[in-house]
Amino acid sequence: MTTRSQIDSTERTERTIAERHLDAGGADYLLLAGVNDANVQELARVFGIRVVLRGDDLILSGEASRVERAVPVIRRLIELARLREPFDARDVSRLAEEFERRGDEVGVPSPQSDLRIALPGSRKLITPKSAGQTRYLETIYEHDIVIGIGPAGTGKTYLAVAAAVDMLYRKRVKRIILARPAVEAGENLGFLPGDMQDKVDPYLRPLYDALEDMMPSERVQRVLEEGTIEIAPLAYMRGRTLSDAFVILDEAQNATTAQMKMFLTRLGVNSRVVITGDKTQIDLPRREDSGLLEVERILTGIEGIAFVYLDGADVIRHRLVKDIIRAYARIDEPEEIA
Repeated sequence: MTTRSQIDSTERTERTIAERHLDAGGADYLLLAGVNDANVQELARVFGIRVVLRGDDLILSGEASRVERAVPVIRRLIELARLREPFDARDVSRLAEEFERRGDEVGVPSPQSDLRIALPGSRKLITPKSAGQTRYLETIYEHDIVIGIGPAGTGKTYLAVAAAVDMLYRKRVKRIILARPAVEAGENLGFLPGDMQDKVDPYLRPLYDALEDMMPSERVQRVLEEGTIEIAPLAYMRGRTLSDAFVILDEAQNATTAQMKMFLTRLGVNSRVVITGDKTQIDLPRREDSGLLEVERILTGIEGIAFVYLDGADVIRHRLVKDIIRAYARIDEPEEIA
């Protein structure tokens, strides 16, 4: 018979307090700790341990099992800090989650990697923040047509725009065309003020935002006026041939099957197409009319066309966005039959 003292002894063993000292020599300590120690605090929160940066040592203390789970993640962060790769508290929690899912397969980006996009005139260095984003960006550079599918916040549009601007600066394409279907999702387009351009601009705003985050505002205005970059509703693509262009169709889940066929057949010589969409946010009256769902069925396996799937682990917004996505996913799951 198990006695109470034996149970208490077992619990004490499981909760043995451990302390580990990790060598952080050569790391950028400000980068490692984060602004106002935000990275250190996030590590402590995620793993439920105490984390202290003292000299060249990063000291972890807490329950042995929690400390051991934290060690490989923190070693990876130290490597990043030695490479002077920027990261913040959101990246800390994302990396911890990736280790939970994939273990030692999680890699560290190389400073010589082609996936580091440094845009002229911008201090921003754009790099993928997760394994899924790395795969997505690599695929964009390697294929003529890429279809990125995943939930909100996974960087589908942002990384595609970054790759497009990069290729424009390198003169690999002569223009960028960004398109979105102007689908009414509970709001009536006809009641919005202004002319037709004023009415559709709110639907295209996320594309403007991505551009303005990567280029000086006066440069954005100039290339838009010159037509080097064009932002337009999907319907405006009809009848055109898009050559020497990087073309992005955003929010493709709201393109009808006819619109999707029209868009894909616009592809001209020396052009690339990236299609992004979220199958959980279809605003069409009938879900089955989504062109994104159809291309997923009929275009898989065609050489030159690649599908990339992103998930909650690739979300780069506020950490609560992941939890919100998971909560809605549980609601959308069909109930199991008893």
